[in-house]
Amino acid sequence: MRVRNRPGAAEMLAARPEYVVQDPEAWKGRWSERFGNDHPIHIEIGMGKGQFITGMAAAHPEINYIGVEMQVSVVSMALDKLVEKELPNLQLLHVDGSELTNYFASSEVDQIYLNFSDPWPKKKHEKRRLTSPSFLAVDEEILRPAGEIHFKTDNQGLFEYSLSSFSKYGMTIEQVWLDLHESSYEGNIMTEYEEKFSNKGQRIYRVEARFQDKTKK
Repeated sequence: MRVRNRPGAAEMLAARPEYVVQDPEAWKGRWSERFGNDHPIHIEIGMGKGQFITGMAAAHPEINYIGVEMQVSVVSMALDKLVEKELPNLQLLHVDGSELTNYFASSEVDQIYLNFSDPWPKKKHEKRRLTSPSFLAVDEEILRPAGEIHFKTDNQGLFEYSLSSFSKYGMTIEQVWLDLHESSYEGNIMTEYEEKFSNKGQRIYRVEARFQDKTKK
């Protein structure tokens, strides 16, 4: 997601340290302390403007959510939604999603969401895809044993690549939706992109994939 630079965005983030974590490295291994409870932790990598993650946090107060996004202007838009809804179970990180082991300890996260990630369609850019093996290795490190990735996209090529990547990595494909909005799936919370694409009649793909539980080997 690319948006115009938002004047004052960095200052907005700095002004709300209760929602935007200023020193994420300091909370590695201590996120339950940050939230003040031991609820499961779910993170969205590439949260965009925050419609999905704020919707999930509002719908599931029994789960702690962390939204991760690189672009400061986009994080500020997610912050707008968070401030409006005053969600105590949501924190925002303005960090690079490829460096999550700097901010989360091994097995600290219970579930990861990837929604409408950049498809990087050229073969030479494969390593930049969030479902490529290098990113999956980072995800596996911070997820609990047998942790899951829930992935949504409108891009058929990225969806097919991701299914293959999950499988080759040794993950178990739990469920697949080839047309999410025409299915019986309940509780779907849409992202901004999802609303845009579905309104145009585009098919939305979804998959839930689980890592192996290496503690049982």
